[in-house]
Formats: sequence, structure tokens, C-alpha cells
Amino acid sequence: MKRHISQDLLAWKDDHARNVLLVRGARQVGKTYSIRELGATFRHFVEVNFEEEPDLRAFFRDSLNPSRLSEKLAAYFATPIVAGETLLFFDEIQACPQALSSLRFFHEKMPDLHVVGAGSLLEFALGEIPSLGVGRLSSLFMHPLTFAEFLDALGESTLCRIFDQADPAHPVDGPFHRRLVERVKTYQLVGGMPAVVNAYAQKRDLTACFKILDDITVTLQDDFAKYRNRAPVARLAEVFRSVVLQAGGKFKYANVGSTSYTQALKDALSLLVQAGLAHVVRHTHARGIPLGAQVDDRRFKVILFDVGIHQRLLGLDVPGHLTAGDVELINKGSLAESLVGQELIGNHPSHLRPALYYWHRESRGSNAEVDYVIQQGASIVPVEVKAGTRGQMQSMHLFMSERGLPRGIRISVENFSRYDHVDAIPLYAVRQLMRPSEIPEVSTGP
Repeated sequence: MKRHISQDLLAWKDDHARNVLLVRGARQVGKTYSIRELGATFRHFVEVNFEEEPDLRAFFRDSLNPSRLSEKLAAYFATPIVAGETLLFFDEIQACPQALSSLRFFHEKMPDLHVVGAGSLLEFALGEIPSLGVGRLSSLFMHPLTFAEFLDALGESTLCRIFDQADPAHPVDGPFHRRLVERVKTYQLVGGMPAVVNAYAQKRDLTACFKILDDITVTLQDDFAKYRNRAPVARLAEVFRSVVLQAGGKFKYANVGSTSYTQALKDALSLLVQAGLAHVVRHTHARGIPLGAQVDDRRFKVILFDVGIHQRLLGLDVPGHLTAGDVELINKGSLAESLVGQELIGNHPSHLRPALYYWHRESRGSNAEVDYVIQQGASIVPVEVKAGTRGQMQSMHLFMSERGLPRGIRISVENFSRYDHVDAIPLYAVRQLMRPSEIPEVSTGP
């Protein structure tokens, strides 16, 4: 299964000025698989999994000298650890904070050795390490498969080239457009978790995929026990489910349906975001760039990290979804809005921490909302996820008028087209909005 992050991993391998690397992301999004594929390009590969082999933590208790650590690990795994020839991989590194602390010393004293760490709860562990050293670590952020990666897994990557070359003046040919709409319907059901996509690619059995999705969901919720020192498991489960139920609208703690105090629910949501299981879409006034400098922390939306798990928790009527008309597809439980958010995140450059924004004006008798606001180069561009005619874009036109913006984007399942100053982009082509030349570089730190 090809992942776009593989290109970034190979670029890191060949970079003579590289830092020690951390690959960050939620559980089961494919971090280990991708790093093992990278390891296959080295002469030697040493994988240290601190959850599978907790005894190995003892090597890091006495000294963090990288030479001594390398000698011990080479002897234990009977594999040479040689600069330029070996990839040393610390998996589930959050389970051994001393190993996390050792990374800065690998960078300082053995800079020619390729060292990479990964883990599903890295954000928690990083917050507890006093200092990892500025400029010594680099990060790549990994997410579930995007729609383009999903097509590639199905052996249909040629469809990506077709819609990548299209634009409002040159729409996709009708037969290809209809096939892509059907594929994006399926993607909404399957999602981007590698195990689920792999199962669908092999057997095309949605029922089997749903079982895997349900198993993953149970595993993720079982993991909540690992956060118990930070938030009660019951609160985490309540907020996790409420993220799905409140998708598409302003997230309100009062709607979680819990008897807990608001602060407990805030803590639970913060942990879910840190674990990569949810993404906050922050309200921005969008009067200039950067968008993140004008956020209102009191107003935000939240989307789940994977659209497949979203639909399982939503209880989507699968037969009805597969036979739904295009308008029903878009409006069903704000599923499409969540998919767009996940596509914006998944197609974001992996070395940058992704961020999502929206705009909402709340006033008596005159509410208006734009689903997403993005920055393309030096321009602010509003994005609405809609399914009707341009008469349903009042909020976008109001926003464009107030901000003096020349262009907006509407996402729907209609083909590429243009309405005055609004470009219509199909749901399957969201990644066009994230072309590298249009994304601002922002430092994210370790």
C-alpha cells in the first residue's frame, strides 16, 4: 500500500543535514508499516518496540550515551548498527520516556546514524520531557489514507491524474466523473484506516470492512484507559461519540449529554485531540493572514480523524447511502463536511502541523457560516460544502463581500464548473486545494 509520506521518509533518509525524526499520528494509521518499508531500503534495520518488549527499557536507565546504547541494541538484535547503513527505529517510544530523551544525544553525538521514533501517544510524552533540544528533532505527521491513496490502493490511481488535470474550465468527462462519485461514496463508508482499506481492496466486502472498523473503534476506546490519570474513561467516551453527533456545527459541551462539569469535558476533548483522534476547526475572523492569529477560542467545531469510524458511530444507513442521490449524499449527517476536513488535513504537507478554520457570524436574525476558510499563498479563500444551486451560497457571498475577496470555492458532487466568482470543485478533488505552491510554510517545532 503506497503512502504519500513514503516520499518524505525517503527525502529524510537522503538529507545529509537531517535531524532525528519523529513520525506522529493516531494509532493504526500506518506509521510502523511505512517506517518498515523505509527500513527495507537500508542494509540493516533494527526495530525496538517498547510495548512488545518492555524489558528493553532497562538499556536506557543507566546511560543515554548513544554509542553504548547502540552497542547493547546491536548485541541484543544481532544486527550491526552502523551509520549510513542502519535504520534504528524506536516504536511506541512514548512507553519509554528515557528513549525519547536519548534522541537529542543521538543527534548530537551520532548525527550520521539514521534514527526514527514513532508512537500513538507521543504528544503526551513530549509534554513531559523537560527539553528535547531545539533544532535536534524533526516531525512528520501521519493520518489515515486520503481519497487519492484509497484509489491507489484499489489500483485506480489513473483516476487521480484525471481529476488533478481538471479545473472549472476543463471538467472531468462524464463517465469518469460518475465513477469518481461512486468511489467517494464508498470511501465515506470505508474510510482511510489502512487495515480497512486493505481488506476492501482485496475482497470488496463492505460487511467485512465494517467489522474491522468496529474492532478498531473498540480498540481505540479501550485505549482510553491509558489516559485515566488525565481524564476519566467515561468522559472520554462521551466526548468521542459527541464529536460525531455534533459534526457540522459549533461544538457545545452542553450537548455532550454528560453530568460532568465543563472543565472535565474540555480536558477530555483536549486529550482526544492530542491523541490524534479528533481535529478542532477553529473560528477565525479572517480579516487577514495568518488565519491562526485571529481565532476565537470560544467558538469551534470538531471532526473525527477518520470518516469510516465517523460513519460507524453515526449509525449510517449503508444501503440508503449507496443508493442515495447526490444531494442526499452531501447532506447526510454532515459526513461530507467531515470528509472535506479530513482531506484538507491528509493532503497537508506532512512536515507541518495541520490546522483547520471556519467562519461564523452569530447575530439575531442574520446568522452566516462558511464551512472552511483556507489560505492559498497570500489569499484567503472561503470553502463551502454544498449540494444545491448557487442560491444556497448566501453565507459565502456575504463573507466574500465583507472581506473583499475575489474568489470562493464550493465543494459538492457536481463536476468542475464556475458560478461568477465561485469555483465548484467535486468532493473527490479536495486535494487540489492543497497544492504545495499554495500552502504557506509555518514552523511547527518538535
